[in-house]
This record gives sequence, structure tokens and C-alpha cells, in this order.
Amino acid sequence: MSVDTTKHAAETPDTPQPWAELGLKEDEYQRIREILGRRPTGAELAMYSVMWSEHCSYKSSKVHLRQFGEKAPASDAMLVGIGENAGVVDIGQGYAATFKVESHNHPSYIEPYQGAATGIGGIVRDILAMGARPVAVMDPLRFGAADHPDTRRVLPGVVAGIGGYGNCLGLPNIGGEIVFDSCYQGNPLVNALCVGVMRHEDIHLAKASGAGNKVILYGARTGGDGIGGVSVLASETFDADGPSRRPAVQVGDPFQEKLLIECTLEVFAEDLVVGIQDLGGAGLSCATSELASAGSGGMRVELDTVPLRDATLSPEEILMSESQERMCAIVTPENTERFLEICEKWDVIATVIGEVTDGERLEITWHGEQIVDVIPGTVAHEGPVYERPLARPDWLDALQADSAAKLAQPANADELRAQVLALVSSPNQAAKSWVTDQYDRYVLGNTVLATPEDSGMIRVDEETNLGVALATDGNGRYAKLDPYAGAQLALAEAYRNVAASGAKPLAVTDCLNFGSPEDPAVMWQFAEACRGLADACATLGTPVTGGNVSLYNQTGEQAIHPTPVVGVLGVIDDVNRRTPMAFREEGQLLYLLGDTREEFGGSAWSQVVHDHLGGLPPKVDLERERLLAEILVNASRDGMIDAAHDLSDGGLIQAVTESCLKGGHGARLVVPDGLSAFTFLFSESAGRAVVAVPRSEEVRFNDMCGARGLPVTRVGVVDGDTIEVQGEFTLPLAELREAHERTLPELFG
Repeated sequence: MSVDTTKHAAETPDTPQPWAELGLKEDEYQRIREILGRRPTGAELAMYSVMWSEHCSYKSSKVHLRQFGEKAPASDAMLVGIGENAGVVDIGQGYAATFKVESHNHPSYIEPYQGAATGIGGIVRDILAMGARPVAVMDPLRFGAADHPDTRRVLPGVVAGIGGYGNCLGLPNIGGEIVFDSCYQGNPLVNALCVGVMRHEDIHLAKASGAGNKVILYGARTGGDGIGGVSVLASETFDADGPSRRPAVQVGDPFQEKLLIECTLEVFAEDLVVGIQDLGGAGLSCATSELASAGSGGMRVELDTVPLRDATLSPEEILMSESQERMCAIVTPENTERFLEICEKWDVIATVIGEVTDGERLEITWHGEQIVDVIPGTVAHEGPVYERPLARPDWLDALQADSAAKLAQPANADELRAQVLALVSSPNQAAKSWVTDQYDRYVLGNTVLATPEDSGMIRVDEETNLGVALATDGNGRYAKLDPYAGAQLALAEAYRNVAASGAKPLAVTDCLNFGSPEDPAVMWQFAEACRGLADACATLGTPVTGGNVSLYNQTGEQAIHPTPVVGVLGVIDDVNRRTPMAFREEGQLLYLLGDTREEFGGSAWSQVVHDHLGGLPPKVDLERERLLAEILVNASRDGMIDAAHDLSDGGLIQAVTESCLKGGHGARLVVPDGLSAFTFLFSESAGRAVVAVPRSEEVRFNDMCGARGLPVTRVGVVDGDTIEVQGEFTLPLAELREAHERTLPELFG
């Protein structure tokens, strides 16, 4: 088989090349020719196409993402920020936590099990590459209408993939979300988060330094799966006929990944690695070019030494393959033998495929002939940057004017009761245990809180009980109505969820899921969401440490709702002081923290009862969110509250229902003066939480809230086996439980 060498490329400038099929635009192809001073070889074209893809280069989003750095609040906790495999924050006692959320949306629609499984595998390797032991995963998910036939195809496969891979790795799945909305029909969102823990001195970075150091590829053999995954599959929209690119979906092996994790942690422990990078999107193209670009020299790679599953793969396919469970390490010559010994011990294939040079070029050969000769930065970091046209959608004024205030409210107590049952049994508000019971939430023995708690919590140190808490949130309905406020509400809810469990919020990761960047309306939504999130992070003092952008989430002309998913990590000094959500003690006093207003735009009530989306989302008051969080954290630490639950989708009645069912105790609620029972139960005003206060702490708790200026209203007591709204209705817990828990099993069981 003849190979397209750099010499041949220079001699044949007019040879046609498949740049369009690889996802490149004509001007991008011409730019590559300018950089090289000749046409690219087939191997070079493969590398540029995947590295300049939307998914890898952020070419449409980069100009807006800069705000996360420019507006970042000063943070003593930040150890590694945006630009590495994952962000790292100081959590005290010499420990650091690293966390990140990424998307695997398009692959999960085509091949739900493998798409979701390899999403977990990829994010775990990102965390591992930072030097950390992965300790937990989370999965924010969005699907089409719950009763749609294709949702019944996609959801069980996605859930099985997440559970199968994560369970085999032995990582607890401690939280996430499941949201149903017809806008995600044909384009589900499968976002995956991983968190890892290490000592400060164990942080590793992705860079290739030191001339003569060896480039070692280790892990699984390279196969034909995942070719074109990021350049084609994740960087264009599906047409109305749906997807047909199964080979572009990677195939995962969690048992191989488990060996890779333990092997990598052992080579870290012996300090054998100079730099390291996982192989995910763009495969070897990404690992070699990014390691060389971030390092102090060049790199020479012999591509024919790469271990293959399929001997017929071309050099271009080897460079583009996204086969899973692979890592690339830079190792000094004197440590190479020991590195290879550890890999052999763990039954992990390891091969020296090249070395770091003292030049500035990335050179790749195939059976002795040069097929790549590039400056690595032009591949990894100097892709196109687009300032795409953006325009506020012409339909937004009408949508915002279509206020939920016009919707018919319940006319009497019987209608109010019926609407409560309809809400708590709706697919979005119903119990998610049919899904989460397929995940191991407690493996490793350090899970302190997990779904359906407000945040997941992991013990980091078994002697001091130091812990971290994590929550992910995002409301596409709010963001459709106002993307600036919608992104801030996503951050506020995740921040509030972490604080409600007793942990102090520290830092943020995000996964920004939007439609086609070639649509000015979508680009406006994206720009507004970035601006909103950056402004809110600055106010709350929680820097963005990294994340992911997923664009082209649409089918034909129909884009998903703008869906910024925000993850917040918090720290708690002693996990024994955590606050659960369950009401467990008769006689506990229920207090509502924050202000309740008539805010129903984008609400669960308007969706469930009226199938309506319109108006404005709840107002955001970030200073109130900060104050509420401080009160929740202090009250938890000082033993003033026994339970806490944030108020968000579904309002107070949803939160009280969940806390009562979790604890097995009912509640008597009294509607406060100045509020209707309807607004009291269903409003989705932000900056609120409901807490259970022991009678012995009532005065101290009220004094603290009063001194800090946080509105606090006593709204009931934990009592009996019903939820009673005095003067309105009574609902037995047994009836609520049956309604709340039957929905998903009936749909998918």
C-alpha cells in the first residue's frame, strides 16, 4: 500500500483531498495549506480535521468562553484552571479535588449503551490524567417526551451503559438529573461528570518536555471505532432521518479501564511520569499534538509501532481512531523499563512509540517514511476562531409576553389537591429510583449522600472526615425564556444544593449544550448564557475550572432548548455534620427560607397542568443566594437544622413531598399570611429552601436568620402520615408514594 508522504505531498499539490467529508470548510482547508506551505498529507489532513473540529477547537465558542477567565473571581482554592484535562481545587488538609463534566450526546443517540458507557470512560480518564484517583461519577441526562417510542429506545440503553461501565469500574454514581422534554427528541443530552481526589504534590499536567524522553502509548489496542467521532459526529446536526454513523461511536471495556486506572496510579506513586494525556476525542492526533504543543520541544512518533486490533487500519485511521481505554505518557529513559514493568504487572499493553525532540516540530513516520511534519501548536491550539453572527431571536418577545399569569389556577381545594398529585407523578418530578437503582451509589464505602439528596457527598479522609459535595443543575425551559437568567439560575440551584447538604460551594464546571452555531439565534442564546454564568460566578466567588461545549444539538432546523448544565463542588470539614433532606423526627418545625413570589414562567406547574412555556423565569438574586448558602452551611455545622431541601422545580410542595417520603413522616403545613395556597405550594421563586429545625434550636436559628437579614417563615411541623395543607386538603403519604414512584416503572419497566 502506497502512503502519502510529506515529500509526495510537496510534489503533488493538485491531488484532490476529502476535506469536506472530514468536516472542514474550504477556507479552513486553504488555511492548512498556507500553514504547511504545501498541501497536507492524508495523515496531516486527518489530524487537522479532528483537532480543528467544533468539539476539539471550540472555534465558535472560544470568543465567549474567554469571559470565564476574564471575569473569574479571585480564589485561594484554585490550583489548576481552564485549559488542562480538568480543573483542580484545594479542599484543605493537603488534599485537592479535580472534577469536570463533558458531553456524549450524539453517540448516545446512535448507540445508547456504548455512547453513554464511553462517556463515563472518557471523563474518568480526564480525571485520572490529572494525577487523581477517581472517586465518583454523576450523570445529568435529558431525553425526549417520556411517552415517545424513541425515548423508550434511548433511555434504557443510556442508563444501562452508565450503570454497566460505572459499576464495573467500582465508582459510585452519586447524583445527576433526568429531564424529559420533547425538544430533546432525536437529540438527547448525555452529560457525564467525574470527581477525583489527590494530594497537592500528586498533580500531573499534559505536557511533553525533555529531549530524549520516551512517548509511551499504553492501554487498549487501537481499533476502527470512533473514527470521525468528534470531527463529524459531534460537530454537525442530525438530519430528519436520524443518524446512521455507528462506526463513529466508540466501544468501551470497563475492565480494561479498571486495570488502566490502577496501573496509572502506581506509576504516579513511583513518580515515573513527566507528562500524561488520556486519549479521548481525536485520539492520537490530540494526545501527540497537545502534549508536544504544551511542552518545551518537539516530538517524533513511529506510527507503525502502535498496537492495533485491526491490522488493515490506514495511518489516517490510526490517528483519528477514538478507541477507548488508552493513555499517552512521557517518561525519562531511565524510568522507561520500570514503567513498562508496572504495565506488564497490570496486564496493560505498553509500547514506546516515539520520543521528545529538541526541535519544534511534530514528526510522524510510517514504516520509515515521514507522513506528518507540523508545528504542533498549529494543530492543537491555533485552529480557526469564529465570531459567528448572533441575533436575539425574533420569536422571543412573543414568548416572554405569553405570561403564565393568564393560566387558570385551581378553582377549589379539590383541584389544588389533584394538581399536586399530577405534579409529583409527572415524569420530571416523579421518583427516579427506577434509574438510580441500576447504579451502585455506595461502592468504595465513602458515599455519604447520593441521589435523591440535594447533592452527592463523598468522604475524602476517613480519619478527619473531610468531604466534598457535588450537584449538577440546569433548566432548559428557563434558559429558553431568558438564556442570561437561565444560566444564572442553573448555577444558583447547584450552588444552593451543595449548601443545603452543609458543604461550602467552591468551584464550577459546566457543560454548555446548544443547537447549531451557524444559527444567529442559537449563537445569541449561547453568548447570553456564557455572559450570565460568568457574571454569576464572579458574584458568588466560584470560578469556572473547566468544562465542555456541545453544539449542533438539533435535528434538522429544530434546536434543543439552550441547556447550560452547571456542576458545583463544595467542601465540608466533617461529613458527620452533613444535612440530609429527609424529615425523620416527629415535632420538627418546618421553616421556609427566602421570599415567595408569584413566579410561574417556565415552571413545572405550567408544564404539567397546562403544557405551557412562556413569560419570564424566576428572578435571580445572587446576593440572596450567597446569604442563604451561608445560613445553610452554618446551621448545618452548628447542629441547628436536622434536614434541608432546596426549592426549585415544582416549588415547596415538591420539596416537602420528597422530604416526607424519604423520611417516612408527614407534615402539617400552614399557608403564610399574604400568600394564596396555590402560590405557596407551586411558586418556583429562587433563593429558597425548606428546613426542619429541632424545637430546642428554634430560638437560636431564628436569631441567626434575623441577624443576617434572611427572611424566615414558620410554615409547619413534621407530623403524622399525611401531608396536610390546613384549610385546603390532606394527602396520605401512601397515596403520594404510589403516585410519585409508579411513573417511570410504568413507562420503562
